Amino acid sequence: MIKQATTAQPYTTLSNGIKMPLLGLGVYDMYSAEVEQAVGGALEIGYRLIDTASLYRNEKEVGNAIRQSAVNRNEIFVTTKVGNGDHGFDNTLRAFEESLKKLNIDYIDLYLVHWPIKGRRKETWLALEKLYNEKRVRAIGVANYLIPFLQELKTYASIVPVLDQVELTPWLFQQDLLDYCKERNIQLQSYSPITRGKKLNDQRLVKLVEKYNKTAAQIVLRWNIEQGISTIPKSSNKKRLQENFETLNFSLSPEDIQFLNTFNENYRICDDPMLML
Repeated sequence: MIKQATTAQPYTTLSNGIKMPLLGLGVYDMYSAEVEQAVGGALEIGYRLIDTASLYRNEKEVGNAIRQSAVNRNEIFVTTKVGNGDHGFDNTLRAFEESLKKLNIDYIDLYLVHWPIKGRRKETWLALEKLYNEKRVRAIGVANYLIPFLQELKTYASIVPVLDQVELTPWLFQQDLLDYCKERNIQLQSYSPITRGKKLNDQRLVKLVEKYNKTAAQIVLRWNIEQGISTIPKSSNKKRLQENFETLNFSLSPEDIQFLNTFNENYRICDDPMLML
């Protein structure tokens, strides 16, 4: 029997005690009016986590949508990231100020190192620690950090990242990274969780679509949520935004979660972070 989920908006508590929604909206490759409408529509539907980055060149529009929303700012969790060209201690501090200015909001909830740029990871992370210690940002973390990068980070960090945002799907199921992060109380978050649609016709997935009477995207997003993985699917289509949010209204059986875990084929949409080691 397929049971209904009881929690409309699941949250996770990050290691520093602040709460973050598990399901959010990613705004990569959205610009101008499109991103403002997407963020505004998502907030109206019930999303409370918005993920942007300086590399996306849309922080200004994201901030516009947040300020224009009827949702209180303290209910919205905003993530942005330091760009690849801004690494280094002083550069990172300047980049943070620029992101805050573009967003034009009182504070940033989560600031991430976007990619582990070779030769500059230490100074960049130490700048994030300074921002956190000075209470300029509520939480700090990393993105695209696989286990070797996290192990390296331990050698110089005095603060453990609260979150690691990586590409993770059933077809790129990084069980070792998930286990590593769980053991160290680092929240794992997946981007490009539905492979930009490229794997949604997988016949193994189609069987679950038929079983649960849900869309392929909903099945995959729910797979993330069931395992405590935060996920930030991208869409500017109001119907898709609604469908993705309705991921919260059902559950997968433990057997089907394990079945999805067997889909792994190391299939990547984005660059392999190991190339930066």
